[in-house]
Amino acid sequence: MNLLILLCFIFLSPAFTSADILFQGFNWQSWRKEGGFYNFLKSSVPELASSGITHVWLPPPSQSRDPEGYYPGRLYDLNASKYGSQAELKSLVEAFHQNGIKCIADIVVNHRSTEREDAQGVFFEGGTPDGRLDGGPSLICNNDPNFTYGTGSPDSGRDFPFGPDVDLLNTTTQQQLSDWMNWLKTDIGFDGWRFDFVIGYATSITKFFMEQTKPDFAVAEKWDDFTLGQEDAHRNALRDWVGAAGGAITAFDFTTKFIFNQAIKGELGRLKDSNGNPAGMIGVLPQNAVTFIDNHDTWSQRLAPFSDDPDKVAQGYVYILTHPGIPSIFYDHFLEWGLKDPIKNLTAIRKKHGINPTSKVKILAAESDLYMAEIDEKIIMKIGPKGDLGNLLPSTYQLAYPGKDFAVWEKI
Repeated sequence: MNLLILLCFIFLSPAFTSADILFQGFNWQSWRKEGGFYNFLKSSVPELASSGITHVWLPPPSQSRDPEGYYPGRLYDLNASKYGSQAELKSLVEAFHQNGIKCIADIVVNHRSTEREDAQGVFFEGGTPDGRLDGGPSLICNNDPNFTYGTGSPDSGRDFPFGPDVDLLNTTTQQQLSDWMNWLKTDIGFDGWRFDFVIGYATSITKFFMEQTKPDFAVAEKWDDFTLGQEDAHRNALRDWVGAAGGAITAFDFTTKFIFNQAIKGELGRLKDSNGNPAGMIGVLPQNAVTFIDNHDTWSQRLAPFSDDPDKVAQGYVYILTHPGIPSIFYDHFLEWGLKDPIKNLTAIRKKHGINPTSKVKILAAESDLYMAEIDEKIIMKIGPKGDLGNLLPSTYQLAYPGKDFAVWEKI
């Protein structure tokens, strides 16, 4: 890591506290809710607040070619969203704020759907009476292999095959997108961002958006290809990206996610690295790592599912809610899988003992059928079917929360 990136970590690292827990407030089918999804979710706000949730990640809010919102077109047009109207969204955000929960908008800027196409080319519409975020071929990267009519700059990241790659090196576009994000803050009430598909554009662009919008919280989806045995390279790429983006942003800990996908199949030893630390991003930069079990992509679309066994999913939450990093709870697991009570018990333990993004982990066992760790010398957790713990559990700890193939103890 070079000196500049190290200084970014020192001076710009986010000041997250023990209370910070993110909730993904939707899944891939949420737009189908009768009566509007925003109205539906509003009824769950008090329970989410009482469960220790501090931040909620909401779906892309703009008009979109797809109902899920990930091919946005008229960015300022929030009334055409399949999740509900702009007024309903503002009401939902206000309800979260009244209950002490901050709202994170899903920001999709790498690609956009066009308003119309004709002999003169393709044209974007920003969703306002004026020309903000309007444009034509000059807004599309000139080397997009799937949309060859672009005349803008070359793509600065990975190609997105399902929609035109926006020329994010265009300084006017950068500023207009920043203005739109600041409008989401001032007019709608959003507090921060989840950046979609950041591998699609240069890291410097994310850094620019962070500097221009100053979110309370921001997390990036940097989803790189993963190969078992290459965990260090994978997590170091996440760490280095965070530094290059200025150090104040977090990233989803896909390394821990992918390791855990395999570990839960009777390979729990994978959760410990060669230095005796957690094997994911939380082992190298925990304060900027957002841990998660599944999300709308990995589970809802089966792109990298964890497990369909609720008992194993509960073990996953035992891990992320007792370990460093910023844990993220998935909509399905809390509201649809019957895991509400286990998650509530674990968030209460996390809060009671002040477990936070930089908590210290001492791994006591990492075997095929047992993972056991002490965190901050305050709690001990174990997951896995092995019941004989030998001398691993000190007499100074008492059982706080047991479950199928897991347990959490707290110091007496």
